[in-house]
Amino acid sequence: MSGKASSSQLSVSSSGSGGLSHVYIQHPPLRCNVPRSRGLFYDDGNKLLCSPTSDQVFSWKTAPFDPLVAPTSDLISEGPILSIRYSLDAKIIAIQRTSQEIQFFHRETGQNFCHKCNPESESILGFFWTDCPLCHFVLVKNSGLDLLACDAESKSLQLVKTRKLNVSWYLYTHESRMVLLASGMQCNTFSGFQFSSAGIVCLPKFEMIMAKSEANSKPVLAAEDVYIATIYGRIYCLQIDRVAMLLHSYRFYQDAVVQQGSLPIYSSQIAVSVVDNVLLIHQVDAKDSESPEANISDSESKIYGDDWTFMIPDLACDVSNKLLWKINLDLEAISACSSEVPSVLEFLQHRKLEASKAKQLCLAITHNLILERRPVLMVAKAVEVLMVSYSQSLKTGSYLKGIKDTEVNAQFKSLKTNPKVNKEKLSGGAERSSTEVHISSSQSQQLGPANSPLNASVSERQESQLTSPAISPDEMYSFVFAPVEEEMVGDSSYLVAIILEFLRRFTPNDMFVSNVAVQVSVKKKVKPNINVLAIQLLARNERYAELSLFIINKVLEPSKKVAMQLLESGGQNSQVRKLGLDMLRQLSFHHDYVLQLVQDGYYLEALRYARKHKVVTVRPSLFLEAALASNDSQLLAAVLRFFSDFTPGFKTTSDCHTYNRILYEMNSAVAV
Repeated sequence: MSGKASSSQLSVSSSGSGGLSHVYIQHPPLRCNVPRSRGLFYDDGNKLLCSPTSDQVFSWKTAPFDPLVAPTSDLISEGPILSIRYSLDAKIIAIQRTSQEIQFFHRETGQNFCHKCNPESESILGFFWTDCPLCHFVLVKNSGLDLLACDAESKSLQLVKTRKLNVSWYLYTHESRMVLLASGMQCNTFSGFQFSSAGIVCLPKFEMIMAKSEANSKPVLAAEDVYIATIYGRIYCLQIDRVAMLLHSYRFYQDAVVQQGSLPIYSSQIAVSVVDNVLLIHQVDAKDSESPEANISDSESKIYGDDWTFMIPDLACDVSNKLLWKINLDLEAISACSSEVPSVLEFLQHRKLEASKAKQLCLAITHNLILERRPVLMVAKAVEVLMVSYSQSLKTGSYLKGIKDTEVNAQFKSLKTNPKVNKEKLSGGAERSSTEVHISSSQSQQLGPANSPLNASVSERQESQLTSPAISPDEMYSFVFAPVEEEMVGDSSYLVAIILEFLRRFTPNDMFVSNVAVQVSVKKKVKPNINVLAIQLLARNERYAELSLFIINKVLEPSKKVAMQLLESGGQNSQVRKLGLDMLRQLSFHHDYVLQLVQDGYYLEALRYARKHKVVTVRPSLFLEAALASNDSQLLAAVLRFFSDFTPGFKTTSDCHTYNRILYEMNSAVAV
């Protein structure tokens, strides 16, 4: 994999030399260069990057990622530093000094105390803080785990429980709350524990697959060959098999560990990241350095330097140059690299970190599909993907607009014509740098209800649920159908077919429903604007018979807007206009129904309907003016008699006197 510096970011290719970049690291990085630093340490529990000196610890917050964030500092005492982690309440700093000793510093009081291994034959491999109710602190030793409660006031750790195990090395991520302990001759036998706020889950022992390089050779699994990854809230273990050139994946359940499959790898030197639930496989031996732009230093233009360390989920640390990079997905490039539009839309609908960008791309892609007159079936499948996602977001409550319609509209217009990758993003050559892991529902459910899956903490996933790229039917109208109708030239039959295909999928008629779950939840959310547009297009093509069938069969949802559009479009077709009148009456829009009857000249019928349904909002003058305009004295007399008989107080109004005088004059003229 190679890269090149641009004015704003470094990008890495995933489709060979000259291909579009699927992933990029945003410039500038977080610069952590502290004089006399003793190295960089990442505290994933607090998302801190720590750089200690002989008497201080400087720490930078990495989430949300801000390259200009200022560090905080804490005083510590002189001594060796093997590891640093802050307590989850950020009150205590724990520093591993040796393989036998950990020192604790209280940040507020400045007091400190030490915890040592006993007996000395044991050695500390590492430690981590937990939010488990049973313990605050877990010490990982070559002889197992010590679960400890921290008492800052008494300056000591109280042993709660011990787990005796032979441990060669261990792996822990705070995101998963999972620790894996490797043991055995090949270090491929694992014991696992999850320390969550709900308690401790003990996994059964399991072994990882390892191919043999030679007949009598047994490779040893190293810590850098195993990763714990959280994808869509599910916890996986990823194992690099350098002999077989495969990346094996395992999923954790409470009482089972199930292998999920394997992915091919194309280099023995790889690393793993997870960005917005997408698994990235980095080919780290594809080191490259190209001429940087004027504002980017030589060290910052290098991709995959010798001292690059990848930290789960989405950070890369250049240890030698003291730089921290944030890895991002290039959604525009990913969208442009595949012709399988439904798959691309489904991918975008799962993105949360850049939900606004994913939403705009989905709208632009769907808009262009229709404008390019792609096959109706292809467009229908694409639209169904969007509506299924919208339905699911309604059920989970994750659907939020996120940004105002005006902002969506402005950004959408910039993308809809050509939703391609930004030309400033420069790419190099690499093979398969990004792969999304899709675990089938059958695999997820094959263990049955007794085997509950282990999921990441809700608090770890909460941030990603604040926005959603889901697109509502109303947004489909505003940003897809309406703009296409304005831009499309020629016969509108194609657009009619697309809109009807969209509407048919959400009608009660089972023959039109391809997804019942969508129909139930989206049915009530379809705004009348789409139906109105369909009526306009059908009437424009004089397809009145089809329009009538769609109304009768309720393919087009009844509403006042739909009824008024039928009345307008029915100027050239009495059947369509009658359907509009009937819809107003059936929906109990009595006032509007009476007005339409008067407009059509059915004055007496309008009066009888108004009396029957107690429509008191229609002014008598409306009927009187219409009767007078007909120049029919008998009709005017009938209207006057109706209001005199059934409207209290009408005889004393000015309208009554005025129109009685006019009626008298009309009758006098006839007599002469």
